[in-house]
Amino acid sequence: MSTLSNVTVLGATGSIGLSTLDVLARHPDRYQVHALSAHSRIDELAHLCLRHQPRYAVVPNDESASYLTQILQAKGCQTEVLAGAEALAQVASDAAVDTVMAAIVGAAGLLPTLAAVNAGKRVLLANKEALVMSGALFMQAVRNSGSVLLPIDSEHNAIFQCLPHDAASRDLTANGVEKIVLTASGGPFRTWTLEQLASVTPAQAVAHPNWSMGRKISVDSATLMNKGLEFIEACWLFDAKPSDIEVLVHPQSVIHSMVRYHDGSVIAQMGNPDMRTPIAHALAWPHRITAGVSPLDLTHIAQLNFEAPDTIKFPCLVLAQSAIAQGGTMPTTLNAANEVAVDAFLRGKLAFTAIAQVIEQVMNQSECSAANDLTAILAADAEARVRASHLVKAC
Repeated sequence: MSTLSNVTVLGATGSIGLSTLDVLARHPDRYQVHALSAHSRIDELAHLCLRHQPRYAVVPNDESASYLTQILQAKGCQTEVLAGAEALAQVASDAAVDTVMAAIVGAAGLLPTLAAVNAGKRVLLANKEALVMSGALFMQAVRNSGSVLLPIDSEHNAIFQCLPHDAASRDLTANGVEKIVLTASGGPFRTWTLEQLASVTPAQAVAHPNWSMGRKISVDSATLMNKGLEFIEACWLFDAKPSDIEVLVHPQSVIHSMVRYHDGSVIAQMGNPDMRTPIAHALAWPHRITAGVSPLDLTHIAQLNFEAPDTIKFPCLVLAQSAIAQGGTMPTTLNAANEVAVDAFLRGKLAFTAIAQVIEQVMNQSECSAANDLTAILAADAEARVRASHLVKAC
C-alpha cells in the first residue's frame, strides 16, 4: 500500500502553484500529485500534466476540457480532464486527497477551498480572499471538520512559525503576545510622490522589486491592498483583534513578519524572498524538508531597514483596516471592489490612484450586513462588483 501523500494543487499554473510543484518534485518519496487546476493557461497545464501525471486536471469549461484532452491523449497521458466549479470542489474534497494547495487568486478560490476544509483536508491557504470574504464562516468550518489550516502567505507563515504551538489556548494575551507585526516590502512605488503615482502604468505596477507574483497580486502589493487583505486574514487566522496587529514596511523582504511578546522578546522569521520556503514548511509541518531555497546570506544584505507605512499615498491599507473593523460583509465588499478596480487598471481603464477611490466609494455605498452564510456573502460580493463596474465606467 502506498504511503505517498496525495496533493491537489488548485491554481497550478500561477506562481504559487508552480513553486508547490517544484517542492513536490524534490520529494517523490513523500508526495504525488492527485489533481491540478488552471483557469486560462491550458497549454501550460498540459505541460504540467505531462510532467507530473496527475489523476485529474480541472479547467473552467467544456471547450477547454476538449482542447486539453486532445493534447494529453496525443501524448499518451492518462490524466482525466474535468470541467467547471463542481469539478474543482470534487478534486479538493476527494477521499483520496490528503493535502490541498489553495492557490486560486481572488474570490473564485472561495468555494473549492471551503470544500477542502469541509472535507477535513490539510489545507495550505494561499488564497487570502477566502478568509477576507468569509472569515467567521470559514474558521467555523475548520473547527467543525477538524481540517488542518496552514498559512502560505510568507507573512502569515512567518507569524505561525513565531507563535507557540504547544499552548492549549489560542488566546494571544494568554500566550504572552503583545503584538503581531506584519511586514511589507512597500512595493515598487514606496518612494514615489503622489504626483508620480498618478501616472503609474500597469507594466510598472506588476514589476515587484522582491517577489515573483501574478499580475493582480503585484498590483495589490503596489497599492498596499495586499497588506490590507493580509491584515484581515491575520485577524481570522490568529484570532486577533485589529489592535493586536501592526504593519511595518521592510523594503528588503528578509524578515517576513514578527511576534512581539510581553517580556520584551521579538521573534522574527527570516529567509530569502522565495515562496518555496513557506510551501515546504506547510507541506511537511511539523517536520522540515528541503525546498530548493538558497541560504540567507546576511553579510550580503548588510542592513535591514524599517519604516511606517505611508497611508496618505497608499490609502488601501486603511480601507482594509476599516473593513475588518466594521466586520460583517464589509471585507467581502472591499475585496470585490478591489478585484474590479485592479482589473480595470490592468486593462488601462482606470488610473492607479483611482483604485482606492473606487473601493472607498463602493464601501460608502454598501450596507454592512451579517456574513453568517454563503448566500449573504456571495450577494455582497456580486453587489459590490456591480457598483465598482459602474464607477469604473464613470471615471
